[in-house]
Amino acid sequence: MNEFNSISNELTDLINTWEKILSSLPGETITQRRNSQNRTIKQIVGHMIDSATNNTHRTVHLQYQKSPFHFPNYATFGNNDRWIAIQNYQEEDWNDLIQLWKYSNLHFAHIIKNINKEKLNNEWIASADSNISLKDMVSDFPMHFKLHLGEISELINR
Repeated sequence: MNEFNSISNELTDLINTWEKILSSLPGETITQRRNSQNRTIKQIVGHMIDSATNNTHRTVHLQYQKSPFHFPNYATFGNNDRWIAIQNYQEEDWNDLIQLWKYSNLHFAHIIKNINKEKLNNEWIASADSNISLKDMVSDFPMHFKLHLGEISELINR
């Protein structure tokens, strides 16, 4: 059994649970309440889409490119906020956004089940002084995912 099956299953369970929660939220809750980074729920969900798609690309590249591999870190220097603004998640149709979030993360969950075990030590150059192995990147993803679900939960309960 692939060591990442449990991570994939955990992500899939969270996605299925949270799709229902997200779908039930009123418009004011998703567009007006802001977290400490000044992000609305729509913007947090958008950021989670960016995270899933960037990690999808990193995971694929790390299995065939020479290691260590340089791949732009979209989150460095506040660029993740630029991604959110440029894509204008705040004005995206909420149901479309939920589905994009769902399927981009389900696809990432599928990809990690299929990682070539021989490539787990391949590294991504995250910054000038930091390399991250494929194994560590995937192992850390659920923590990042749950961090943002926690932010959403706080905004819902505010």
